[in-house]
Amino acid sequence: MTDAPDRDAAPDRDDVPRKGRILVVDDDKAVRVALRVNLKKAGWEVGLATDGEEAVEMLRVHPVDIVLSDVMMPNLPGMQLLSIVRERWPETRVIMMTGHGSVGDAVTAMKAGADDYVIKPVEKEELLIILDKALAEKALRAEVVQLRAEVRDRYGFENLVGVAPAMQDVYELVAAVAESDALVLITGPTGTGKELLAHAIHHNSPRKNAPFVKVNCAALPEGLLESELFGHEKGAFTGAVRQHLGRFEQAEGGTILLDEIGEIPLSTQVKLLRVLQNGEIQRLGSTKTRRVDVRVVAATNRDLRAEVKAGAFREDLYYRLNVFHIPVPPLAGRREDIPLLVDFFIARFAERYKRPVARASAEVLDQLAAHPWPGNVRELEHVIERAVLLCRGEELTRVQLPQLDGDEEIDDGLLPPGTNLPDALADAERRFIVEALKIEKGVQARAARRLGISRSNLNYRISKLDIAIKDVVYE
Repeated sequence: MTDAPDRDAAPDRDDVPRKGRILVVDDDKAVRVALRVNLKKAGWEVGLATDGEEAVEMLRVHPVDIVLSDVMMPNLPGMQLLSIVRERWPETRVIMMTGHGSVGDAVTAMKAGADDYVIKPVEKEELLIILDKALAEKALRAEVVQLRAEVRDRYGFENLVGVAPAMQDVYELVAAVAESDALVLITGPTGTGKELLAHAIHHNSPRKNAPFVKVNCAALPEGLLESELFGHEKGAFTGAVRQHLGRFEQAEGGTILLDEIGEIPLSTQVKLLRVLQNGEIQRLGSTKTRRVDVRVVAATNRDLRAEVKAGAFREDLYYRLNVFHIPVPPLAGRREDIPLLVDFFIARFAERYKRPVARASAEVLDQLAAHPWPGNVRELEHVIERAVLLCRGEELTRVQLPQLDGDEEIDDGLLPPGTNLPDALADAERRFIVEALKIEKGVQARAARRLGISRSNLNYRISKLDIAIKDVVYE
C-alpha cells in the first residue's frame, strides 16, 4: 500500500481534526485526490483507499467516523464493503457514491444499510452537508447508547439494595414479573422506592428500549388528568388549541407508571378501567377509539381495599389492577438494610460531588439505625446526600437527622469539625443549584429564574462549582 503517493495507511494527522475522521474509498485517483483536498479544507481528517479490500485493512488499524465509498470498484466492490462495515463496525456511518446512470445502485445501498448517497460528479457543498448530518447522527446514536447504559446501571437488579427477608421477597417478585406483560400493582409507604421498582420492571423487560412514561396522578387536577392520560383533539375544550397525545399514546410499546393511582377520581376510574380491559383509549373531543400497546404498572401508598370499602375506589378497577401485587415494606421494617443503603448512597454521592467519602463511622450507623425514618429510603438518601456534601474526609462522622414532631432540633447548627465557612457556603450554593436544575430538568433559564439570578450568573456558578449537568438530569 505504498506504491501510490495518495494512499495512506491511516487518516492524515497533520493537525487535530475539527470534525471527524473519514475514509474515502474509490479506484479513481483523481476522485480521491480531489475529495481529500476539499475535505481537509473543511476540517476533516482524511484517509484514502483504492478498493474495498484496502479499506477493510485500514479500518482494522484505524477506525473512522464515516466511510465514503464508490459503488463500482475492483476486488471488493462498495456493496460488499458496506456489508462488512455494517457487521464489524456498526457505529461507523457509510455514504455511497455512484454515477448518474447508476442511481438504482444507490437505492439498493440504502436498503442494505447505507446512511446516505451522493451522485458523481460530487457537489462539494452537498457532500459537506451530508457528512455533517451523518456525523451528527453518529454522535446522537452514541449518546443514546450511553444514556441507555446509564439507565441500565441505575435500574438494573443489582441496584435493588437489601438483604432483609421482606425485601428479598420483593426482589423475587420483581424478577419474576419483569419479563411478562402482566399488570403490576406496587403498594407501600411514601419513599420506599416504588418508582425504582417500576423502573426496574420496565428496564429488565422486553419493552426496555421503548418509552417509560410516569404519570403522577396526585399532581394533576381532575380537569386535566383525563386529558393527560388519554389526550385531546383540537377544540375539545377551552384552551385546546392543538391536538395532544396522552400519556398512554406516548408510552406506545413501552410501560406507563400510574403513580399514586389511589388519587384518581371516580369519573376517570371508569375510563381507565376501559383501557385496562380493552387496550383502547379515546381522546377528549374524539369519537374514535385507538388501540394502544402499553404495559401498566400502578403504585400507591394508600390501602386500596379500604378505599373500595369507603366508596372512594371502584371495586372492579381494584381487582383489575391487583393482578400481580408487590407490597414494599417501610424502612423501619428492614433496619438490617440501613448499612447497605448507606454504603450505596455514599458511593453514589461521593462520585457525583467528587468527595473522598468512603464509609460511615460506627457511631453514625448506630444513629441512623435508631431513627424511625417516617420518610423511608428517600429520607435516608437525602440525609446521606447532605452529609457527603459537607464531609471533607473519608469517613462520615456526623449527620443531621430530620426533626421529628415534638422533638427538639437534633443538629446544633454548627459547622462540622474541620469545615470552614467558605467551604460550607460553597456546598450550600452547590446544593441549591443542583436542586433547581433537577426540578427544571436541566433547563438553565428556568433554573436561574427559580434561583432569582441571571442565566449568565448561573452559568458562571455552574462552572465555578464544577457541576456536571448530565449528572443532575440523568441521575
